[in-house]
Amino acid sequence: MSALDREAIEMFLQEASENLQYLREYVSVLQDVEPRREDLERLYISAHTLSGTSASYGFPRFSEIAGKLAHVFQYALNAPLGNDLHGPLTEFLSDGISLLETDLLEISDTGKENVDDIAVFKERYRFAFPAETPPSNFSQPQPSELLAGDDIDESAVAAPTGSYFDALPLDEEVPDEILEFFQPEAEEHLQVVSDCLISLEGNNNPEEINKLFRAIHTVKGSAAQVGLKRLGGIAHRVEDLIGRLRDGEIEPSPAVVDLCLESVDVLKKTLHRQWSDEIEMRTGVDSLLGRIAEFAPLEPEEAGTSADASDPTEAQHAKEIVVASRVGGVTKKSAKQAQGGASAVKSVRIALARLDRMMNTVGELVINRTRMVGRVAELEKLVDTLSFSKERLQGKVAEFQEKYEFNRIGNSRGAKTPWNPEPTPQMLTSAAAGDKSFWSEFSELEMDRYDDFNILSRSMAEISADVNEVLSQLEGFIGRVEGDIDEFTKLAHHLQDEITAARMVPIGTLYSRLSRAVRDAATSTGKHVELDLSGSETELDNNIIQQISDPLVHLVRNSVAHGIEQSADRTAAGKPAAGNIMLRAYHRGNHIYIEVEDDGGGINYDRVKQSAIERGLVSEETADRLTERDLREMLFHPGFSTAPVKTELAGRGVGLDVVRANLNALNGEIEIQSTSGKGTKFTLKVPLTLIISPALFVRCGTTNFALPLAVVEEIRRLRADEIEDVGGKLLTKVRDVVTEVVRLDTYLGLPPLEPINGYFRMVVANAGNRKIGLVVEEVLGKDEIVIKNLGEYLRRVKLFPGTTIAPDGSLILLIDLNRMVATEPSEHRQIQASASAARIFAPGSAAIASGSIPSEAIDRVAQERVIVVADDSISVRKFVGRMLEKNGYRVKLAADGIEAAELVTQHGCHLVITDLEMPRMTGYELMVQLRQSPSTRRIPVMVVTSRAGAKHRDRAIKEGATAFLTKPVQEDQLIAAVEQLIGTEAPRPVAPVA
Repeated sequence: MSALDREAIEMFLQEASENLQYLREYVSVLQDVEPRREDLERLYISAHTLSGTSASYGFPRFSEIAGKLAHVFQYALNAPLGNDLHGPLTEFLSDGISLLETDLLEISDTGKENVDDIAVFKERYRFAFPAETPPSNFSQPQPSELLAGDDIDESAVAAPTGSYFDALPLDEEVPDEILEFFQPEAEEHLQVVSDCLISLEGNNNPEEINKLFRAIHTVKGSAAQVGLKRLGGIAHRVEDLIGRLRDGEIEPSPAVVDLCLESVDVLKKTLHRQWSDEIEMRTGVDSLLGRIAEFAPLEPEEAGTSADASDPTEAQHAKEIVVASRVGGVTKKSAKQAQGGASAVKSVRIALARLDRMMNTVGELVINRTRMVGRVAELEKLVDTLSFSKERLQGKVAEFQEKYEFNRIGNSRGAKTPWNPEPTPQMLTSAAAGDKSFWSEFSELEMDRYDDFNILSRSMAEISADVNEVLSQLEGFIGRVEGDIDEFTKLAHHLQDEITAARMVPIGTLYSRLSRAVRDAATSTGKHVELDLSGSETELDNNIIQQISDPLVHLVRNSVAHGIEQSADRTAAGKPAAGNIMLRAYHRGNHIYIEVEDDGGGINYDRVKQSAIERGLVSEETADRLTERDLREMLFHPGFSTAPVKTELAGRGVGLDVVRANLNALNGEIEIQSTSGKGTKFTLKVPLTLIISPALFVRCGTTNFALPLAVVEEIRRLRADEIEDVGGKLLTKVRDVVTEVVRLDTYLGLPPLEPINGYFRMVVANAGNRKIGLVVEEVLGKDEIVIKNLGEYLRRVKLFPGTTIAPDGSLILLIDLNRMVATEPSEHRQIQASASAARIFAPGSAAIASGSIPSEAIDRVAQERVIVVADDSISVRKFVGRMLEKNGYRVKLAADGIEAAELVTQHGCHLVITDLEMPRMTGYELMVQLRQSPSTRRIPVMVVTSRAGAKHRDRAIKEGATAFLTKPVQEDQLIAAVEQLIGTEAPRPVAPVA
């Protein structure tokens, strides 16, 4: 760059900096009720100038963002922005100005724009860049419209056309308490079906087929008995197909196994009511039953019978509560697993929620034990104080005795005058007081003589001895209390271990799902893959099992898609034609290790490097300096993929970053090892349980914090001059390894720490596969803690996943170190635009901004009417929401009363539609809360519930409901009631709407 060019760039930077400073200071005027036109014009001129000058100097991306800001200000000059400006549009303006400031610094340093940040910004605020995304088809009819309309395709009505779905019997009304017990039992039997089907492919074992038939037969009979006739009908046809397998009429070919596995998927979706609507269910069930009919044609006598005919033993079985059978993983050695034996164990089914409550009670025991230990520590301090006082008293008594008791004889001997035995009035003995001849018979060595000083000295000595005795007894009492606390601790830990063991599930319950995932992935890619599973008996918490299932499924699919080569390539490389994936689980300490290893080609580091360059993650110069470890870390970058084309299995960029995020949420870790040409191994490390865990307590200022002990490696002192600031990051060396330093006081905005005797205290921890040093004021010690969540209102505070209770009753926050050192902020998610924000960037907005459309036409734009719909059923929420959106309302959905109250308080609305029976906060409680706040008491509330009784209606009206409808609600009835309450033109909302 020539000197002339550099001088011109400096002029641009100075001018742009002044304009950005003005935008930053005065952009808030847009939130005024009636902003001054002069301020808006000045904002527009500043943004427009930025856009024009940056384009002239060759910075088109900077110009584009500045142009969008200028467009907003110009729009505000000629049209109202809407009442929901403080939502996404305010974020857009603030983030846009921040982005321009950052980009300006980048231009000043390197002469180039920050392409990555601008791309992330445009992705986050898609509504401001409508030309870059295909327009959404808002006119597409919703499923609810298709169901309610009169123009449904006649072919969909399948009764006269021979539809299998319409031939199924309709479900009866099944009480929730029946479903609560039936669904887990049916899920177990379907799991047995899946396990048997996968084992059948490699080993046609008649016993497995019989077990398979018994399981599906039980599902059929139980479903019909409890009233799920449609589920029973589908299971009946699957039973017919498996019956032909049992009778040898058909072979367990891959096509038959595929069909049976698909049947399990359909049965599960029907069992848990996961179909989005009846049209999707009709299509899926018709397709399945049609394919089953090809292998097992429907007999004529069966066509007219219902699937609810079952023997009495099945009916009785459906009503029983049985324990969940723990299904082991499917391995190559699954045929050797012992059959039976479990039936001899008597057991009952316990809801997981009850186990959670029991574990929480154990947690309270641990908290109380910690409090008792704190009380004993206070008592020990009192004993120490008393011991010190006792020593002082003994010293004073000894000094007094020496001075006044033993010295009197010496003093009297030193005097040359004869001793006068005349008693004084203070003498206490009657002999000394009345009989003078008494003393004359004895010399002073033959008889002790006492006065008040002697008696006081002896009394003090006796008091000192008494205090010493009490102190000894108190110390013995403290020792016994400590022994009792130790026993209490052992019992609490034993109870904790027992309940934790009850929550434990063998990881083998996941193996069938993983086997299915490998099988489907191998079929999709045309590869031959064998799966070797071991450690199926390894147990860990059921909650952790559920949270690691998706990461494990992704890893095994990843091994098939990226790791295992095609058979021809493997043969050419001297490997067996069939690839091998090994999955091992084992227990070590307080953690479970899960390894997913394949014998494929390993990680292609050149392809990883090239992909990183193509995606703009690194430059070519930087890429050449990356180590293999750096390249493995690149695989965890969001959106990263080495696949050349997108398929169902690869190339979508949704992969290892999600796996790591899920593991970080569990305080777990993931590690990659790869050898070129030999394969890749992923090692997952997860804790046994999440409820009670060891923690390290630290203090920063006057606040105590807890750190997960599992990630702490060491604690060391650090001199202030050993910390170096390099590019805005604090670094130091720990055992000759460069380590990033995080000052907890600076990170959390606490009062700055000062080194003690020239040293800081630093906790070295391994977070997110990175070593960091956390500078704190003091390390207090370690202990087991019970992790309590922060509650609904603080659930978005991600840095602190929970809290624990200190012995004095105060709260100690647990710090998530993985999130603290995360490099990618979670705020990169796409912002959902409000209608006002989207309208500013909609087609035709340029004409409004330029003032070519009369303001009268703009003013006639109706204010959006916002309705909050609260219902614990997702299908009801979506169904009612679609009806309202179709009629021009803006809808916000809430799963219960607490979420609805948050939405109303934070964003406001014109109407609340709520169910009565919801978890956490019922509809009645929601109405009470709304009526208590002056800002929400005027919002009308409509109750839509299945409870049609007068008692429920009267109670709802009493709590403040303005309308009461019963389910199923019709669209015209609902819309008429809504418009009667809030009218066709919405007033200004009670609280601001975002």
